[in-house]
Order: sequence, then structure tokens, then C-alpha cells
Amino acid sequence: MGTSRIRRTATTGGTARGTTGGTPAARTRTAATTRAALALAAAGALTLTACSGNGDGGKKEGGGETSSGTSVQLPKLNGQKIQVAAVWTGPERASFLKVLDEFEKRTGATVNYVPTGDDMAGFIGSKVAGGGQPDVAFPPQVGVLREFARKGWLKPLGPAAKEQLAKNFSPGWQQLGAYNGTEYGVYYKASNKSLIWYNTKLFENAGVGEPKDWAEFLKTAQTVADSGVEPVSVGGADGWTLTDWFENVYLSQAGPEKYDQLAQHKIKWTDPSVTKALTALAQLFGKPGLLSGGNSGALQTQFPASVTQTFSGDQPKAAMVSSGDFAATNIQQTKAKIGVDAKVFPFPAVGSRSPVVTGGDAAVALKDTKGAQALLTFLASTDAAKIWAQAGGFISPNKELDKAAYANDTMREIATALIKAGDDFRFDMSDQAPASFGGKPGQGEWKDLQDFLKNPKDIAGTQKKLEQDAAKAYGR
Repeated sequence: MGTSRIRRTATTGGTARGTTGGTPAARTRTAATTRAALALAAAGALTLTACSGNGDGGKKEGGGETSSGTSVQLPKLNGQKIQVAAVWTGPERASFLKVLDEFEKRTGATVNYVPTGDDMAGFIGSKVAGGGQPDVAFPPQVGVLREFARKGWLKPLGPAAKEQLAKNFSPGWQQLGAYNGTEYGVYYKASNKSLIWYNTKLFENAGVGEPKDWAEFLKTAQTVADSGVEPVSVGGADGWTLTDWFENVYLSQAGPEKYDQLAQHKIKWTDPSVTKALTALAQLFGKPGLLSGGNSGALQTQFPASVTQTFSGDQPKAAMVSSGDFAATNIQQTKAKIGVDAKVFPFPAVGSRSPVVTGGDAAVALKDTKGAQALLTFLASTDAAKIWAQAGGFISPNKELDKAAYANDTMREIATALIKAGDDFRFDMSDQAPASFGGKPGQGEWKDLQDFLKNPKDIAGTQKKLEQDAAKAYGR
């Protein structure tokens, strides 16, 4: 997703993952992605079975006053124009426009939203070169944010934004938005990317329940296949979906320490731990009949379709799909009711425990303007988080947000687990990488894992290509 690719999300075309984007090479990484164990405990406590837009708006008068029920004072910005760039399209765009509408209403500013496409780094780079960068952007990868900061494109958070950040976010999330000790980013949107959504009717028809480990997951998939339904939907046309599959398997199997080493390229992609993870993944990708549309069909399926085809019509094309919480936005585009027709369980344990991989989209300022700083301040507040939480398909790392704001119990419990995990989580690995390796369509890890999906038997060849591309991107 972006996410980071929480960059990966609901769109009408190929998208960012919960959200996603790109970023050039060398980058410094923090240890903000600490132990996964406590996060796992929080995720394991989830009971993930409960039930689970608009125009751009014109200039509105107002601003300055803090009305009843609001948590942050915003300045008057009447007549000021602010441009915001992010990867969100479709339903996510509609939800975010509600947030911008409220900001306009309270400040008097006019905000123009511009979608960047998956390649956030390329989009922003071209704008900076021409002197037309947006006021605020939402890099969907930690690596993108740090690369922008390294290039000197970002403006530090002002006092008001820093005050909201310190009050509402744990140190780990604050650190993810910083570079060389300077705070630049506000992680407005986060995601839990270690989930499997499933069609309850198809599970019932096949007589299966929620699997707890990888062996049970594969057995469940085969039983569903035997019932006449291709069990697993994979949006392989969007390469970030495949990095999510790999990261969940790898974190669970190799553990957090190895995960951090691979994320920083301190061990090579030819390491035996990568061999083991790809071998496990090949048990799914390489078994005929387990993927919706087969391997070739999966490679032609974009993320939004991978979700909706699992819950649409009288004869859905798949029984389950691996996706972050943001898949709820796509499910809402079908007739399926979250918590009834569509339920979710934690990604099955491939090793000793289930993984917990997170992603996120951070708001950063590319112009040193009063409007940009005011918007960052608003986005760091509970007021802004509440708006999208109520719209659905969203979770926030804002620890002060009232969980009652979430649209349904499913999202409420996922968000609660994220907050309870504190700083004990692992951030999406590819989102930490240089964009040329971990965040560009048609190249690097995205392309290498698409080739692996095409030919799951070639594990050694996949590792060799991954290491070649990683070494080039990391400069070592």
C-alpha cells in the first residue's frame, strides 16, 4: 500500500499499495521497526469476525476558530491555494477529499488534490525540477520520504505540527517520519498488511475454517479447490502485492532480526533464509489449481480486481485474498457485508508465529508555506483521522483517536491491535528500499517476483536476479 505500498489500495486501476511509490537509492534507516513479537500478540488477540465520495470543494470561508468538539486550532488561510499530491484514487480519493473539505471549511483555503500514480518519486522529481512541486505530498514509502529529505526537497515540521505529532503518535511513528534527527513527516494513514480476507459462503460450502499456520492454509486452499472454486486471488499485475506475500512469509519464517538485515541489505538475497521463504511461497504459487486464473491470470489481475472478484456475484472467482486492512474499501464496492460475507484472519504462521507487517503514508511539506504547515498540523490531529476512520477502509497510527470513530468492529479491532503494539512492529520491507529496487513498476523486486510468479520453480534464478538488482540499488 503504500499502504506504504500502504501503498496499496483501493483504486479503479493498478495502485499504490496501501500505498506505494518510488524512491531513489541510498538511504539511512532507523530501527523504528522493532520487535514483531508484541505486535503479534496484539494481532493474535484480534477477533477479526465482526461486521465491518465527493467533489474537490471550492473555497470556503472560515478558519481560525476552534469549534466545539475539535482538537486543534488552525489559522485563517482565506484566499490561499494549496496543492496536495498522493497515490490515492477511486474510493480512497473520495474519502481523503472529505478530509480536505473539512480543512477548507475550517481555514478558508482552497485545496487541489493531484494523484501521482505509483511512481511518487518520479512524479515529485519532475515537479521539483520544473519548480512546480505541490505544497504537500504523501510518500507511501519510508525510503521515498528519506530520499526526498536527503535531496533537500522537504521542509521540517513547524512548531504546531510537531506539537500534534508528539501528543498523538508513539516515538516509533515519529521516528519513521524523521531523517538525520529532523522531523519531516506525519504518518496519517497506516495499515496492517498481515491479513487474509475470505468469502464466508465459499468457506462454508467447502467445510473449512480459518487456518492458523501455513500447512493448514495450503490444506484449506486445496479443499476449497476441490469444492470447485479456485481458492486464492493474487493481484500480480501490481508487483507490490507479491512483495507483501514474500515479506509476510519471510518475517514469520526467518524472524525479525533477519528481516531487518535483509531490509538493509546487510545479508544478500541469495541467503538460505530467502531460499526457504521462496520455497514456501512456491508451495502456493507452484501448485496448479490454487490461484484464481492460474499464474498467467494472476499476473494480469490488478489489486482492486483481486479483492472485488473474491466477493462479487453469485459465483466469485476466488475464496480468499491476502491484503491489508485497506481492502475493506474495495470490498465496500461489492454487495458483500464486512463481518458477515467478508471476514478476515491473521496471515498464517509460516514459522513459529504469525507475522505483523505494517505500512503507511506520511504527509510532508515541499513548500515552506503557512498553508502547508497548517495542513500537516491538521493531519497530525485526531480531527483529521476521525473523518477517514468514519468513512471506512482506513486505520490510523494516531494513538489518541477514539476507536469508536471506526466504521465497524473489524476495522476497530485491527486499529486497536496496531496501537497496542506500540513501537513493536516491522515496516514493509520493500517500502524501506531504494525505489529502483522496492518501489518501481516493471523493475527491481516487483519485476523479479512477477517473474517468480510466472515460474515458481526457478528459486535460484529468482534469488540471483533479486541480489543483482538489490546490489545495484543499494550501491553494494
